[in-house]
Amino acid sequence: MESRTNLLSPRESAALFDLPRAAADCRIVVAMSGGVDSSVVAALAAASGAEVIGITLQLYDYGAATGRKGACCAGDDIRDARTVADRLGFAHYVFDHESAFREEVVDRFADDYLTGRTPIPCIRCNMGPKFTDLLRMARELGADCLATGHYVRRLMGPAGAELHRALDPARDQSYFLYGTTEAQLDYLRFPLGGLPKAEVRRIAEEFGLAVAAKPDSQDICFVPDGDYARIVKSVRPDGVRPGRIVHAESGEDLGGHAGVIHFTVGQRRGLEIGGQPEPLYVISLDADSAEVRVGPRRLLAVGGAHIVETNRIGPLPDGGLTAKVRSMARPVPVTLDGSLGDGANVTLRFAEPEFGVAPGQAAVIYAGERVVGGGWIEGTDPV
Repeated sequence: MESRTNLLSPRESAALFDLPRAAADCRIVVAMSGGVDSSVVAALAAASGAEVIGITLQLYDYGAATGRKGACCAGDDIRDARTVADRLGFAHYVFDHESAFREEVVDRFADDYLTGRTPIPCIRCNMGPKFTDLLRMARELGADCLATGHYVRRLMGPAGAELHRALDPARDQSYFLYGTTEAQLDYLRFPLGGLPKAEVRRIAEEFGLAVAAKPDSQDICFVPDGDYARIVKSVRPDGVRPGRIVHAESGEDLGGHAGVIHFTVGQRRGLEIGGQPEPLYVISLDADSAEVRVGPRRLLAVGGAHIVETNRIGPLPDGGLTAKVRSMARPVPVTLDGSLGDGANVTLRFAEPEFGVAPGQAAVIYAGERVVGGGWIEGTDPV
């Protein structure tokens, strides 16, 4: 297909996919969620001259998701993906992964909240249905690569493919992809990692894609209204039980709560306890006793975090490491106690006290702009 965009020529489009041979001899499978990002990836793949196949995983009930805003991979988004494929002239397939998604992502999400953890289902989804299953499908289709709309960069280094932050820091999604294996990274392509979002929308407009002005997905795809507790109650209706809010230092009983699923470490708003001499934060959650422990901000300070099920991408440098312990956190200097990767347990040591480190979140480790791996936060060491 001949490029219709003034921004990138067919040769430039092909270069975004780092194809092993001439584009006309290649097949690219594109993971299509129905949003503008994956649609532009599909358009660029088609513009390169390669054969393109679009795949959408239906991850939850089609009917329930129809017309719902802030979702992906269901309802109107599947229709949007199919419309883009039809306009660009390539095959598009939808595979029902609702059962696997519920078991691997939604059920795990509910169980984590019930045990007092703060889960990140987007990482679980990338590690499971999105990459594991999509990569298998792409290989079965004889594709040269699988392309997605994630804002990260895949760069070649001395030891092979590396995962780097996106050039646009406001769009960077590297935190959510730390679990990508080296073998997966060899096959994956992220053509949007070097583009700002405004340019991506311009490309969509120039290709005449109806999704050009479509809003970005917000929050967790299966919780578009942000009501996590409602999802947990629907999945595990007998798991939520009320308890007490107590002061972490004095042990004073400060009131009741409707369940630990309503709280996360570092939370200040919504505690509904007044008359205190200083602001109080959630310091820890004890799911067994249904106890929410609160205290002043200084009690949130930790000197280290224990991470489990770790993954490593590429070589680990001797020093100069930073880590993000929340998706929106700034990277902070750390050292490692233990060997990162192969599922091993590692302890992060923070150069300065870190606040609001919540079990269940991910700790993602960087060497400059490169992602070197990470793991799930299991616990913390106080300062």
